[in-house]
This record gives sequence, C-alpha cells and structure tokens, in this order.
Amino acid sequence: MTEDKVFQLINASLSFQWAKRFCSSQFSVLTAKQMAEDEEGALLLLRQAQLKEPIWVMDPNKPLDRESVPVSKQYKVLPTLSFSPESKEGHARLDTHFPPLQAVTVCARIQWDQRHDQVSTIFSYAAPVFINEFQLRGRADGADRQVLLALIVHGHHCPYKASFPSDGDWHQVCVSWRNSDGLWAIHVDGEMRDTGTRTDTTREIYGEGIFIVGQDQDSFGGDFTEPFVGNITDLNVWNVTLEEDQIWTLKACRPLENQDSIFSWNSQNFTLNPDAKTVHANIYCPGLLSQRQKEECDVLEGWSSQSTPQYSRLPCSQDLPFVCRTSKKRYLAMKDLKEAQSYRPSPFMSHLMQISGDSQVMEEPQAAMSWDQASQLLNVSQQALSETQEPLEAADVLSLMQILSRAAEVPAVANESRPAAELLSQQFITVADNIISSDNAHMWDVVKEVASGPMSVVRSIDRMVTNLNPLLIADRDSVQIQSNNIKLQVQQRNLGETSESTNFCGPHSPHSGNKTGPDCISLSSQQMQELQSNGFRKVTLLNTWYGSLHQIFNTDENIITFPDVSDGSQRSLGTVLGSSVISSTVLGDGQPISMPVRFQLQHKAQARTPNPIGFVYQPICAFWDFNLMPVDGGSWSSYGCEVLSTQEDSTTCSCNHTTNFALLLQIYEVERSPEDERALQMLTFTGCGVSLCGLIFTLILFTAVGVPKSDRTTVHKNLIVALALGQLLLMFSDWASTNHEACMLVTALLHLFFMASFSWMLVEGLLLWSKVVSVNISEERRMRFYYALGWGLPIVIVTVTLTVSLNKYKAETHCWLNIESNIIWAFVGPVLFVLAVNTVVLCRVVMVTVSSARRRAKMLSPSCASKPHTFDLTWAATRPVLILLPVLGLTWLCGVLVHTSPVVAYLFIILNAFQGLYIFLVYAVYNSEVRNAIRRIQEKRKALSFTNCSQPISFLPSQRTPTAFWAQSLPIPSSLESSESSCPATSTTSSSLVFKNESFRKDSFVSFSLKPSSGNQVGPLRLSLFSQLHLLVSHTL
Repeated sequence: MTEDKVFQLINASLSFQWAKRFCSSQFSVLTAKQMAEDEEGALLLLRQAQLKEPIWVMDPNKPLDRESVPVSKQYKVLPTLSFSPESKEGHARLDTHFPPLQAVTVCARIQWDQRHDQVSTIFSYAAPVFINEFQLRGRADGADRQVLLALIVHGHHCPYKASFPSDGDWHQVCVSWRNSDGLWAIHVDGEMRDTGTRTDTTREIYGEGIFIVGQDQDSFGGDFTEPFVGNITDLNVWNVTLEEDQIWTLKACRPLENQDSIFSWNSQNFTLNPDAKTVHANIYCPGLLSQRQKEECDVLEGWSSQSTPQYSRLPCSQDLPFVCRTSKKRYLAMKDLKEAQSYRPSPFMSHLMQISGDSQVMEEPQAAMSWDQASQLLNVSQQALSETQEPLEAADVLSLMQILSRAAEVPAVANESRPAAELLSQQFITVADNIISSDNAHMWDVVKEVASGPMSVVRSIDRMVTNLNPLLIADRDSVQIQSNNIKLQVQQRNLGETSESTNFCGPHSPHSGNKTGPDCISLSSQQMQELQSNGFRKVTLLNTWYGSLHQIFNTDENIITFPDVSDGSQRSLGTVLGSSVISSTVLGDGQPISMPVRFQLQHKAQARTPNPIGFVYQPICAFWDFNLMPVDGGSWSSYGCEVLSTQEDSTTCSCNHTTNFALLLQIYEVERSPEDERALQMLTFTGCGVSLCGLIFTLILFTAVGVPKSDRTTVHKNLIVALALGQLLLMFSDWASTNHEACMLVTALLHLFFMASFSWMLVEGLLLWSKVVSVNISEERRMRFYYALGWGLPIVIVTVTLTVSLNKYKAETHCWLNIESNIIWAFVGPVLFVLAVNTVVLCRVVMVTVSSARRRAKMLSPSCASKPHTFDLTWAATRPVLILLPVLGLTWLCGVLVHTSPVVAYLFIILNAFQGLYIFLVYAVYNSEVRNAIRRIQEKRKALSFTNCSQPISFLPSQRTPTAFWAQSLPIPSSLESSESSCPATSTTSSSLVFKNESFRKDSFVSFSLKPSSGNQVGPLRLSLFSQLHLLVSHTL
C-alpha cells in the first residue's frame, strides 16, 4: 500500500486476457509498465513473496478493449478440390513420402455441402500394416444444423463432439496428435473444440503410407467408401503438433516461420481422380482484422538483485501471475463494505449463502467459470432476488456485479443446447435488471466509491451476448430476451438472401406521451449492401436497450463533450444523461465490425426538471467509450456522432461506429426573453439596412465628387466595399439556409468579407499609426502591403480553413461558422488580434492629441494662461475616441460582455449594426475633403452660370463701383489659435484670400493679403488686382 494506491499480488497463473478480467471483476486494473509507482509497488510484493517469475503488466498507451474492425475483408484465391454429390470415386492422393510420425498435424479449409447428410471422410491415411491409422470423419447433424467431427487414431474412433455450422461457409479444421502422451485435439476456426488422450501411446504412426483426400480407404489405397461432398483447399501436413498461436497464424492465411511441412498445398503435388475437379475459390483470410490476434504481451521480470525494472514480452496465452492495482480510497471503501457484510450480512446475502452454500466463489482466480457453475450461480442469485423482500444494500450490488462479470465469460460450448443458452441469458438479464433498477438508484452513490458505475453492468451484458450468440441463434434467425428495464435481441441475416435495412426498438410505453414512437436504432440497406459487396455472407446484430440508466447517472458525471458555447442568451447549468441507452454490435461472419448507425431516442430529462419553463435543452449525440477514462470505467464522448434532427421530445442521431449510445442534454437557463431576441433581431436587420445605405452613399460620394486620391482614401474605399458586401450577405443569409450548398457558399463569403473588413480596419489603424509616428515608407510599397493584408490574408485564412475542415465548417442551423468546434477561431482569433492592435493605435492617437492640446494651451496669451483648461483636454481626448472607435472596429469589444446582460447585447447591436452609418458620418458628412470637393463643385457651377450670363466687361470696376467690393464680399477667417481659444484677440489680425486652381488636376494657390484699415474696414484694392482676379477666375472656370 502506498500513499494513494493499493497493490495485490495474485499468485495464480492466468493468461493475459484472463488476468485483466479478474482484476476488473475485483474493481481494479493490472499494473502498468514504466509507471514509477506501479513498478515500486509490484516489485515490493515480488520481493516479499520471493517470486522471480515474470508477471503481466499492461501497456497504458493501448486501449483496454479490443475495438471493432472496419468494414473490409482480405481474400486469397486458392486452388480447390471440388467433390460433387454424383461422384462416388472422386479423391486426391498426396504424392509425398511419409516417414514414421511421432506427432502429426493436418490443417485444411472445408466447405461442407449443405445437401449432404451422410457420414463422410475428409481425409484418410493408411499404412501397409494398418489401414485406419489416421483419419478425420464428419457427419451432418440436421437437428442442430451442425457438422460433427471425429478423429480416428490407430483405429480408435474418438466421439463426434467438435463441430462447425452447416452454413455453406468455409471453415478451417486442424487435427493433431502426439505420441509422447497420446494427446489429440481438434481445432475449428482457430478454437479448440475437442481434445483427449485415449489413444495407443506405445507406438508411432506408421510410415510409408498413402494419404487420400475425400475418401475412406477400406484397403491400402483402394476400396473407397464414405465419399466427401463439398470443397477442400489449403491442406497442409506437419510432423509436429502445432501450438494454438500457430493455428491462428494459419487461419489468417499467413505462413508459419521456421516450420517445415511434410506436404504443402502450394506445391500442388497430388494425383487427382477424374471424378474430382480443381476450381479456384475466394477464401476469406482475417489477417490483421482477426478478432483474436495472437500477440505478445508485456511482462515485468520477477524480483532480482537488479535495481532497474526489466520488461520483456511473452505470448499472451501463457499463464503467469499478476498484480492488481486500485486506489486507496476505493480499497478502503471495499474493505469497509466487506467487513460490514461479514459482521452483519444483508438479508439478500444471507439468503443467497443459504441457498448456494458457497460465498467465496467470486474470489477464486480461475480462467473461466464452467457452464454449470455460471448457470447455478445465476439461478440462485435470481432466486434470492425474487424471494428477498428487503431492498438491496451497496455490498449486495457489488457482489452481483462480480457474479455478472465472471459469468459473462462463459464460452459457447458445442454440447449445450439453444434452450440452455436462452435460459442462462434470461437469468443473466434478470439479475442485471435488478442491479440497474431505479429502485436501487440511491445505492449507486455508495457503489461508485468502489466500482466504476452502472456501465460496467452494460459491459458484462455485451460480453455475455457476444459469447453466447452462436448458441442463441443456432436453429433460428432471431431471439429476444426482455425484462422490465432491459431488452435484448439477437438477429442473424444471410446477406445473399436480403439486404434490407435492420431496425431494433425498445419497448413502447403507452403512457409515455411521446409522439415520435419508441427508442430505435437501425442500419440502412445501403450499409448491408456494402457488407455484401465486401464479401460478407452473414451478419449478426446484437442490440440491447436499457431504460433506467438515466435515473442512476448524476449531473455532469463522467461526461466529456466539447466546451459549452453560449451567445449570451442562455446560461449553461450542466449536462445530464437525458435518454435511455441503446447499443448495437455487428458481427460480420463472426468478426466484430464497425459501421455507421442511426438511432432515435426520447428525451427523459425534461420530466425530472421541476420548472421546465425558462430552460432550454440542447441534445448531444454521445456514446460510452470504455477506453477514455479506464480507471473510472470509461466516459461519454461525442466523437464521430452528430445530430440529424431534433423534435420536442426526441432526437435523431448518426454515429460512424457501433457501441452503446445515448443522448446527453445540455441544460441552459434562458437569460434573454423571446421578446428580447425578436427585438435584437429586428434591430440587427434595421441597423444592417441603414448601415448598408450609409456605406453605399459614402462610396458614391468618394467616387462622384472627385475627392483627391491618396492612400487614406483608397483604404477607406476598400473598407467600405468589404463591410457593404458582408452586411448585404448577412441580411439575406437566412434565405440560403435551406440549401446546403448555397448555405456553405454564403458562409464562406461571409467569413471572407467580414475577415476582410477587420483586415482593412487593421490597415486603417496602421495607416493612422504611420501618420502619428511618421513611419518612412513609400506610398507605393505601403499600398502593396495594405492590399496583401486587407484582401490576401482573408483569402488565405478562408481557403486553409475550408481545406482543413470542410465537413465541420458550417453551423447546422444557419449560414455561419460552426461555433461548436474550433472552426470559429478562424474568425475570432484574427479579430481579437486586430482589436488588440487598434486599441494600441487609439491609445497612441489620444496621447498625441492631448499632448498637442497642452502645447496649444501654453501658447495662449498670459491673460488666459491662468484659466483652467480641463474642458479642452477632455475634449481633445474624447473626440478621437468617438471618431475612431467604429472605424477601427473597437466597438466589437462589447461582444466579450454580451452574455452578462441584455443591456450590453442591445449596446453591442447598436454600435456594430449601425457601423456603416458611423462611417458615413465620419468619412462623408464631417470629412473636410468631401465637403471641400462638394463646395468646389458648387462654386464651379455658380461661376460657370455667372460667366455664361454676363459680359466680360462687367468684371471691370466702374468709377461708381466701390473699389472694396471683392474684398468686402470675402469672409475673413480667424487664426487657428484664436478659433480654439476662449480669450478675445487683442492684437490686429490679418487675413489672406486664397484661390485654388484645379486646372490640369494640379493644385495652385494664389494668396492675397487683406489688411483692414482703421475701424476694421477693408481698404480699396487697385484695378490691376481685380484684373488679375478676373483672369484667374475665368481661367479656373
């Protein structure tokens, strides 16, 4: 025992798989390799026990459970001997020399003709001195649709016990014998089906014999009887007894390494009778897809004088001791429960021990329970549950979980009948139902301190039905077992006969109030056809429904989903298991395969919520992953699952694999009322419309009135174009939501134009920074950089995002980025960067403005120097903030706080939906360049009208015309300082009359000093000046 872990040495040898299962039944796990605390605890136990034998350890980087294989198969084309029913003499003789054999193994692939129901000889070996030396015989058992096999060694006929289904499929059969102990064995499809030692061990198998395929030899090489009907291929003979892992290697169509054979099928060294034919067959080879791979597993070397732990690898089938590890908290809780149970047994446990008379069966390490042990233990458990009136205690639930965990590993032995298997399954389901019943929901808070939760019961049921399904459907295509909270169904289909879709539904409750029917899971006909096209001939479907698990799971327990994303209208209250659990396992030709499934589940959490008004439930399609958090027995995950449709009381999902599925319901408290949502939506639409009009008018003014070209004007125009296109698409994006392709295009364009809008806002900030800080970059180089940043960068971001995650790019219900995944950061990330940079720019501009205001204040006359300038400094800081906030996009910073209050949401919409209107006011209405351009156009029109209507002589002054006419008609602008100071001017000011010449698109200025005479009257001008003014105006017009 360490600070937080407890280690237990199990000094009983088991294989690696059985060692893992035993630790699991004790609510612990195998120690892991290369983990310091596990190494220290295991080696301490080994030193105390003086055990130098290696022990099993698990690799923490490998999944605990074997995963289903993808829908694909491997095939190998082999020459095949075909024996027809009409042929009585068809056979093949192996042309090879047989020496005396101390051991022998013969393997072949056999396809039995289902029409043939007579005893047949698959092969026979006869020696000159003894005819029935070594022989394999088979006969069809029509009642059980099985082909029974029997071996003859030295004339001794072993019983017909081993078998394979009479289903027309290929089956691998290996028979072996050795003289040392007389052990013989028959393996079918890699599994040992029969074995014994009742043979003559005094001699070897005679040599110089004849090996005949497809016939029995009543004489040496002749008098054939009992012909075989069907196909035989891949027959090989060795003079050794092959190990089990070697037989599995042959089943995978892989050659044996360092093992020579007496006869190899690849040599084609045989003589064929004319009644037998050679054809080519497509043989299924599981290869790497085999459910049971013969691999090596990790071991920790036993105690030695070396201080460094030593690891190696041994065959997983080898029997070794092992160490189980559990947490100290779980161990102490289990210890307390056991002590309490031993001191004062519960009514259920007392009755169970009274019936069974054995209370220690679950603590004995053993490879597997026998069929009789499992059946008896389940029977007495069921009886004790039915006869005990008192409720179960936590220790009772743990004991029953241990019973189910061990009983689930009972293999489907051939001598057991379908009724026996069905009875065992019914007892298993009944006991499991009592454990996960809602009546015992309160017990699980205590049970979870020791065990891994109710999904461990689901795991035991999955293992049980996987092991027993060959017997359950031995003579029929479907079987169903049901209890109050569990419904189990096993279906078998021949894909050659039908490829229709499959559907499994839980029980329908007439009082549930659901309008969409019961919980269902299905596989489409297209997926069935895909199985058939990949060469599968038979598919077995194992489906289970659990109706009470949602009452046992607590809120936020063992739930791993994507982080909650809220738009401010709702507040997350947590995630609960909100439906029944439904599972599906698919076996293709006996191999677990993974394929997409579709399921519909009813919502169960709403009924448990005290006040459903004001709450919103968002369903998440999820499955239980046993490998995700192995210490806790697994966790919920939504990987590979998506919501297809949601109704008021049910949700339809699709997942790309098979396992145990459920709905997780994320519960949100509504923070904004529907009236607020409608008002915000209307305000957004109105603001976008007004902004769009403002942007269009601004662009028209920039283009039509002849605003002088500059880098600042070009940046303004690009920002306006990007914003206008983005808001135009946003207003009409709902119309494209019904069409997936159109919605995807609108989403990409919205992403592009809004990303370009923020990029040009960044350019606005950089341009302003260059004006303030005086960055010396040529205008041409600067504009190339601005175009690359404003349009090039958004195009790159959108293109890369679409390429990397096309399937997750768009949201499900509207045309915008998917906010439930990391795709949204392709927009939010750059926007946050732009806002950060522009915030720095704004702060710099405010500092420069305030500094300029202070310098102007110091230049005022002494009479004003003593007056406070707080208002001037405040206005100098506030004015650029008000002007630049919408232009630089800094109003989007309100989005960070939009979820805190509806008031902030309204403020965010007003500031950003009307951004185009702000830009129209700043860039057009209050822009001096635009106003000057408009004024010039008006002056041109007035001057042109005046010229066309008057004679040129009228411009010359007469003696009766006052010489001060032109001067008096011109305004006298005040100086910059006097206009910005509240003090009256004390000194005499002078004004200048400025004319701007725009001929040939060049700016020319002519300045004339206007000095007022005494009494603030403008003095007369000479005639030559008016002549020059006349010529200048005429030339300008």
